[in-house]
Amino acid sequence: MIQSDALKLAVTTRYAEVAEGTATCGSLCGCTENAESLALAFGYSAEELARLPEGANLGLSCGNPQALADLKPGEVVLDLGSGAGFDILIAARKVGPLGRAIGVDMTDAMLAKARANAASLGLAHVEFRKGEIESLPVDDSSIDVVISNCVLNLVPDKDRAFREIHRVLKSGGRLAISDMAWAVEPDQAVRSDLEAIVGCIGGALVLDDFMARLRSAGFASIAVETHAEAALAMVAISGTTPPPGVEHLLSVNITAIK
Repeated sequence: MIQSDALKLAVTTRYAEVAEGTATCGSLCGCTENAESLALAFGYSAEELARLPEGANLGLSCGNPQALADLKPGEVVLDLGSGAGFDILIAARKVGPLGRAIGVDMTDAMLAKARANAASLGLAHVEFRKGEIESLPVDDSSIDVVISNCVLNLVPDKDRAFREIHRVLKSGGRLAISDMAWAVEPDQAVRSDLEAIVGCIGGALVLDDFMARLRSAGFASIAVETHAEAALAMVAISGTTPPPGVEHLLSVNITAIK
């Protein structure tokens, strides 16, 4: 089993390379060569993409939490693993200047890129905080909506992360995430492969386990959409060697209520 500290170092290193443009397109996540086509395939509009600064979309999506979140003007939205600001900058326009948009990321290079992107758009109600999802730098019961896009699979302690998400949400607050999952437990070789974990596959939960852990953290009204074809398309686009059991890999959209 790969230790938590080693995993976090590997994730930080890889995603710093993605932010700096030095990562190769050989991982399921971070394939900037196909970033726009991937985002369009997940339902982001051409208008949304056109309004983003160059370099905000790094091809890190495995779904579209924007389509799930039903963001409203004046709400406070938190993006977990906000990267270069792709989702949170789109969300910021939806909550408007009377709302707040907060991104949390643990990679300095991503935070620097995101802050520069927000500044270039003149979005004063957006902020980015350095932190880990297992210990969010966010007050209790202060968030209306938590979004995340292909990040929770990277977190070593998922139960702690789910409890943290529950803690920061207001009563009745919404969780809207897109992520990877498995229909059945994958081959052990996938679980122990650091490249597969950093590439958003090795650390993905089995879907039934995912749902059970959310319920254990206190979430209710959990709903899920599964997209096996999207997962297979992501593997094809990335150019990676398909993992053992790839036919059981899923792209999932999940919503829940505190």
